[in-house]
Amino acid sequence: MNRAVLQMDRKKILILGAAVLLALALAGGAVAYLVFGGEKLTYETQPALRKALPVTAAAELSRRGVELAEPLRCVDLPGRTEDKLRVSCSGTTSDKQPVTVFGSGNRKTAESHYTILIAGKPIVENAPCLGADCHGEKG
Repeated sequence: MNRAVLQMDRKKILILGAAVLLALALAGGAVAYLVFGGEKLTYETQPALRKALPVTAAAELSRRGVELAEPLRCVDLPGRTEDKLRVSCSGTTSDKQPVTVFGSGNRKTAESHYTILIAGKPIVENAPCLGADCHGEKG
């Protein structure tokens, strides 16, 4: 009987070991996906960020009851690289207050940050998204 019990224990240990290895492999795959293949920037290139920022910033300002006198004008900022995106936009509100918008993205960390100033006062500070991008809307 001891031999039968020992045989059964070995079988259970082998099954349990295989299950643990499978669980570890799945967990490792999930971690690798999150670290290396998960999030991406909404705007992955400098031109894409420069093109989108005046639209998303205007939508964010409109949502907050601020209208622009004309579309924002955007330029690339010094210090940008292929992985570190940097854009600044400027314009005026319909009541002639200066507007400055800063947008940045880091391709390695997939983090974006946006700040909007009206007359030098922050309206949005280091937000991860603006306008429709915050709600997954197309536009």
